[in-house]
Amino acid sequence: MVANAWLVGLLMLGTWLLSLRLRNASIVDVVWGPGFAAIALQTALRSDGAVARRALVAGLALAWGLRLGAYLFWRSRGQPEDFRYQAMRRHWGPRFPWLSLVTVFALQGTLMFAISLPLQWAARAAEPAGLGALDLLGALLWAIGMFFECVGDWQLAHFRADPANRGRVLDTGLWRYTRHPNYFGDCLVWWGFFALAAGTPGGVYTVVGPILMTILLRRVSGATLLERGLARRKPGYAEYVARTPAFIPRLPRSPTER
Repeated sequence: MVANAWLVGLLMLGTWLLSLRLRNASIVDVVWGPGFAAIALQTALRSDGAVARRALVAGLALAWGLRLGAYLFWRSRGQPEDFRYQAMRRHWGPRFPWLSLVTVFALQGTLMFAISLPLQWAARAAEPAGLGALDLLGALLWAIGMFFECVGDWQLAHFRADPANRGRVLDTGLWRYTRHPNYFGDCLVWWGFFALAAGTPGGVYTVVGPILMTILLRRVSGATLLERGLARRKPGYAEYVARTPAFIPRLPRSPTER
């Protein structure tokens, strides 16, 4: 785990230096997913854990992390710095480059290391030697989560690409059953990673990882932050909120249930 702490520290330091050159702190979001993939890969290669579980953890983490990084890179091409970092830059002025090292990059690095504990633990565990029921459950949760995350992102990108949808609310496809299918999928992926760790001795204590990720997605930088802006920009969003669950998918409410 010490090697992974160094890995995260160097990754965030390098990303911070690049952000100074580009004058764009948003790149920290692009490296978020690949950072987890790098942690899982390094752990799998350097540890003596059960081979099957190491391969499973590394494979699932690489698929999730690289897909997310590629998607965010594609989405951010040619776009200005994220409004969160623009607001911080205006507030702190010339102090922002140095303060961002702590408040943006070091903070995200710390969260990355803590959230990745299930990946690190599962890949290092020597027992049980074979895959069990919790490993299968973890892979299933990961697959369902990836479905919601990938399809939700694709549907959103397709919706935004049509100029006729400007100002409209996406309420079809997976977005009919949850206001944040991509965030729900991301959350489910991490509970899947925890299931992989929970099947190993002491792995249950890594529950801090999925709990932190759930809090981030639900209450901090995910759904809550996003909806504040959507409620102001899109007139029909309040009605969409009234009939559609925020996170866990279900059938939308009928008008008589409101």
